[in-house]
Amino acid sequence: MDLGGEEPPGEGGVARGGVCGVGTGADRAGTTVGGVTSHSEVRAVRRGGHATRGAAELASSPFRVDRDRVASSPSFARLGAVTQVVSSTGSGLLVHNRLTHSLKVAQVARGIAERIHADARQHAAVDRLGGLDLDVVEAASLAHDLGHPPFGHLGEQVLDRLARHRFGLPDGFEGNAQTFRIVTTTDAGGLLTPGLDLTAAVRAALLKYPWTRLSSPRPHPRTMRVPPRGAAEPPDAPGTGSAKFCVYVSELDDLLQARAPFLGRIDDWQQTVEASVMDTADDIAYAIHDLDDFYRLGVLQHATVAAELGGWLASATELAGLSEADLGGHSRQPGRSVEELRRRLHAKDSWVVDDEAFAMAVSRVRKEVVDGLLAAPYDGSVESEQAVAAFSSRWSSRLVDGVRVVEEPAVRRGHVTLAAEQWHEVQVLKFVHRRFVLLRPDLAMHQRGQARLLTRLVEALDQWLSDRLEADRLPRRLHDLVELATVEYEDLGRTSPEVLVGATGDEPRGPDAVRGLARGRAVVDFVAALGDGQVPALMDALSGRSSRLWTETFVL
Repeated sequence: MDLGGEEPPGEGGVARGGVCGVGTGADRAGTTVGGVTSHSEVRAVRRGGHATRGAAELASSPFRVDRDRVASSPSFARLGAVTQVVSSTGSGLLVHNRLTHSLKVAQVARGIAERIHADARQHAAVDRLGGLDLDVVEAASLAHDLGHPPFGHLGEQVLDRLARHRFGLPDGFEGNAQTFRIVTTTDAGGLLTPGLDLTAAVRAALLKYPWTRLSSPRPHPRTMRVPPRGAAEPPDAPGTGSAKFCVYVSELDDLLQARAPFLGRIDDWQQTVEASVMDTADDIAYAIHDLDDFYRLGVLQHATVAAELGGWLASATELAGLSEADLGGHSRQPGRSVEELRRRLHAKDSWVVDDEAFAMAVSRVRKEVVDGLLAAPYDGSVESEQAVAAFSSRWSSRLVDGVRVVEEPAVRRGHVTLAAEQWHEVQVLKFVHRRFVLLRPDLAMHQRGQARLLTRLVEALDQWLSDRLEADRLPRRLHDLVELATVEYEDLGRTSPEVLVGATGDEPRGPDAVRGLARGRAVVDFVAALGDGQVPALMDALSGRSSRLWTETFVL
């Protein structure tokens, strides 16, 4: 039941609770974990298995404690030095980084949660689905990007390639899974256990994609006739596992514990309501606030955006009749890229795509972005800043007002989602960002250099780890990560060796091979925890280019 409007029929669905085999026998009235039986108590159980807070905590609510732990974590502070799309260094302007983005996601997510709480019908529905707490939503939103490595999504791609091909790690690297590893394992903010020792509800709210890359649960969501969003394999990399996932094999037990309060309430592969709120807020913030940045930087130009959107609006019928070959052969002509977007949406999300709603979204974005925001070039004046603020506020309110709760969603949507009209608008806004920012040749050139830098750093650290004469002089943090990962992977090698088998079916043989996996995970953990500026500084030191013995940009 869609509590905010008519719900399209789901496709590829399976009976509730039996898809992925995580477990379906829980009583909806409550689940027993360590003697705790009520649903609210199970939601508040921490990673260490207790439901208490430390004596030094300022807040009384366990979920507010989680919010405070995330906000005071060094992993959160680090996000101020991590790229959102482009680095602010040298721009002369303040552009969003991962920290400011996370703050805005938290702001949007809390607004969504407050609106749901204000609607009695929706409030009752989320109670049946497992609960919606404002502090849980805010804590998860602040933490959702903790695992993003240096240089944004480019860094994520490079570390995944190196993790899989250089180190043989079957689950590679994924920013969402790295977030879950940080809050459960590698951060030191928890008082009684590794990680931040967060409650089950907050950890579950971080699981946008509650599965591993390859091995769990079984059957894996990527094998469903219509896989959940993110679960399908990349079309250009068959056999590598899900494109998106939130858990490495080393944290699988933590996933099961975090999801225990929701067994029997939501599908095993589905986000919790709180995760769905956070995910929707992330989409909204990404669609709006990055456009603000690139208007300020002068990257979004009135003429080019107007030509693309206007070209499609003027020739939509003609473009719809073109063959794929004709369309792709002239993709640089105005309007062709919008038509390619329309076709991709039909291929991926046919259950929600509507050509009339799509045309209305293109028209609205053209009016608001081209005829509104971009009509006057940004010049740093009060008027320019007021125009940016008005655009951001207006769109944030419009999109948040389009959020509704869906009790039985289609496979590729969450329990909290945008109405069809706003969903199409977000797709068009994200298209503008991708087409006129992410695909720019100058950005590609900059990122190619960053990719080479990250690759050389990983290789240099791996060589240092291999040098037995220098083993006693490793950076202390790297040494600790190697010890931690060695314990984890040796345990997996004894108890669950099958999860260490990659897509090729090659099983690591012998203790040296397992320790090699652990070393690779430790190097990736170490590099992923750096800020953008720390990568070249550390590489300069390792290559002998730095003239300083000590540097303030990283702590060894």
